[in-house]
Amino acid sequence: MSENEGSPPTPLGIYDKARKDRITAIEVTAIVLSVIWLVASGAYFILAGPAVSFDARGSTLQFLLTMLVVFMPVAMIWVAAMAARASRVMREESARLQAAIDAIRKSYIAEQRNRTATEELSVNRKLDEIAAAQRKTETALATFSSTRRPAPMRSAPPPATATTDGEDQVDLPLGTPSEELGPPLERPDFIRALNFPETAEDKEGFAALRRALRDRPTAQLVRAAQDILTLMSHDGIYMDDLRPDPARPEIWRRFANGERGRAVAPLGGIRDRSSLALTAARMKNDPIFRDAAHHFLRRFDRMISEFAETATDAEIAELSDTRTARAFMLLGRVTGTFS
Repeated sequence: MSENEGSPPTPLGIYDKARKDRITAIEVTAIVLSVIWLVASGAYFILAGPAVSFDARGSTLQFLLTMLVVFMPVAMIWVAAMAARASRVMREESARLQAAIDAIRKSYIAEQRNRTATEELSVNRKLDEIAAAQRKTETALATFSSTRRPAPMRSAPPPATATTDGEDQVDLPLGTPSEELGPPLERPDFIRALNFPETAEDKEGFAALRRALRDRPTAQLVRAAQDILTLMSHDGIYMDDLRPDPARPEIWRRFANGERGRAVAPLGGIRDRSSLALTAARMKNDPIFRDAAHHFLRRFDRMISEFAETATDAEIAELSDTRTARAFMLLGRVTGTFS
């Protein structure tokens, strides 16, 4: 491990490189043992006398044996010292490597915790946005409900009699609903009501919705759509987020005429997998959602059958782009209505 002189020292000094030129206890011990052996062996040969002294007639073999006796132990002492020093260096390097690994692991754990905290903040922010959108939807729906005040009960109209000025009056059958006495609902208002108001400030949308709620069949469809849109918003499914593949008006007309199968399969143009999966699971596990979905599908099916008879292609295309039509396409694909 190379030593960086410019890097700040660590608190424990575990990354500092060991000095190889430093004399340790191992070298001191080896020097002391070497000196003791040399002194002892030299004293032995000096004090032993002529028996082991070297003279002109001494043999070469005796000289070599004497050198081995004197220097071989010294060499073995230093070999052992070098092995001990290498072992110590390896332990130090292993400790430094382990410390480096621990530091990297701690850094990785800290980074993961920071990343997890950031992801949790992002998820919480998304949940807050979904909750805010849900509250906004519920507020708008509550506004829709507040506009639907029941018409006051009226007594049956009296029998037709001549007026004071002699003009005739038209006889009305008993029990005629008050909403049937009003003018018919205009097509633009009908389509605008099925798309619901865009925002709380959408005065034209609210006005069209109020006019639609005075028409009984349209009011039943609007309320069924309102119920199913509210239930789907609980799972974060919003019609504004869906981008279905547009179907041609003639396919809607075929469906209105009762055709099923491949001929009307393009009506199931919703490709959002998460919305399809969430809706399918809700249909399977929630009986209230399932009943509301089937009730809405029946109302829309009845409406489109009547609407397609007199509507133009442009009106059908405009209707197919409403929030109510997108909910029908989503639920129809989940329930297999178009297969």
